[in-house]
Amino acid sequence: MRFTNKICLVTGGTSGIGQAACLRLGAEGGQVVALGRDKADGAETVRLITEAGGKAVFMPCDLAKPKAIEATVQKVLAKFHRVDVLVCDAAMMTFEPLAKLPLDQWDLLMQVNLRSLAQLTQLCLPHMPKGSAIVAISSVHAHQTTANVVPYATSKGGLEAFVRGMSRELDFRQTRINAVAPGAVDTPMLWSNPNVKSGKEKIDKAAVGQPEELAAAIAFMASAEASFIHGTTLAVDGGRLAQL
Repeated sequence: MRFTNKICLVTGGTSGIGQAACLRLGAEGGQVVALGRDKADGAETVRLITEAGGKAVFMPCDLAKPKAIEATVQKVLAKFHRVDVLVCDAAMMTFEPLAKLPLDQWDLLMQVNLRSLAQLTQLCLPHMPKGSAIVAISSVHAHQTTANVVPYATSKGGLEAFVRGMSRELDFRQTRINAVAPGAVDTPMLWSNPNVKSGKEKIDKAAVGQPEELAAAIAFMASAEASFIHGTTLAVDGGRLAQL
C-alpha cells in the first residue's frame, strides 16, 4: 500500500489513463481527488474506487479556466490541507494543419495541456510535504509525431521541458517531478483521433497498451520506490518510439 494516507490529486481523472491512475492510487491506499468536467463520469470514478474499498472524491474543474483551477485547489487544500501526489493527465488535441488552425484553438490547447500544469504546480508546491511527487503525462508525440497535431506535439514537448526545468528548482528529497510518455493506449482519445480513423496514423491493435499499464507506471513514478528518479521522462509505449 504505497499511498496509504496520501492525498492524490489527478486531473483528467474521469476517463482513460487518468481514471486508471485514480483507480490504481486508490487501490494502493491513496485518498484520491479526481478532477474533471463531467460530473457523471466523476461519480463513476468515485464509485469504482469506493466499491473496491478505496477513498475518493470528485471535484469538477475545467482546466481551460485558470480561475476554476485556483478555486478547485483551494477546495482541495481546505478539505485535505496538503497534496502528496499531483498527476497532471488531462489534455486535448486538435486535428487541423497549423495554417488553418484558429489561434484561439492554439491558446485553448496550450492552456489545458501546458499552462494548467504550471499553475497546478505553482499552487500545490507550497503544500506538498517531504516525499511528495508530481507526475506529468506527456506523449510519444513529444519525440515523433504526425501531421495535423502540431499544437499537441508542441505542448507535450513543452511539458517535458517544464519537467526538466522544474527538476533544477526542486530538491528531489522534498518533491520530485517526472513525466510519463504513453504511446498508443486504448482510450477514447486514441480511437476518436481522425488521423487514426483515416489510416494516416497506423495503429497495430496488437501493440495498443491498456490504461492500467500506464497507471502502473504512473504509480511507480509517484511512489517512494522512484525516490532517486527526478526530471526525467519514462516512455511507456510498447516500443513504439523505437519503431518510428
